[in-house]
Amino acid sequence: MKNFFTLIYILCVFNAFSQEINMEKGKFYQQGKQISSYETKQLLMSNPEALKYFKQGKTKEGIGGFMLGLGIGLTVGDLVKGLVSDVDYPSGMTYVGAAAIVASIPIMAGKKKKIKKGIELYNQGLKPSSDTGNSTDFNMAVIANNYGYGLQIRF
Repeated sequence: MKNFFTLIYILCVFNAFSQEINMEKGKFYQQGKQISSYETKQLLMSNPEALKYFKQGKTKEGIGGFMLGLGIGLTVGDLVKGLVSDVDYPSGMTYVGAAAIVASIPIMAGKKKKIKKGIELYNQGLKPSSDTGNSTDFNMAVIANNYGYGLQIRF
């Protein structure tokens, strides 16, 4: 049982230090490999504040993208309707579409900043703290001698 807990502890320690996330050009990378937004969200669940900022950024991205798509769709739809029929072209659909496009700009403006802040908070949480009073600094090493192998942990 002791060996089992030691193995689990070693795996958790190595896993915790290897999960730093980077964001480049709107894509998320971990150890040089691209990961999806879902995987990023799963990793951020260990830090509630980082997850909150990440979700806010993704929500802004979704709502802003929907508004932009709606605005473009309404404007283009009204343009096509005006070209193929004898209806006055700039109708209410064009104005509503233009308003949706303009409204999507401030909604999408802060999305990247919020996502980056969430990732930075997560990455800061992975690094050991510099406070000497509240630090959980320890050193773990595998040692060997004439009697066998062992795991040495120093606090």
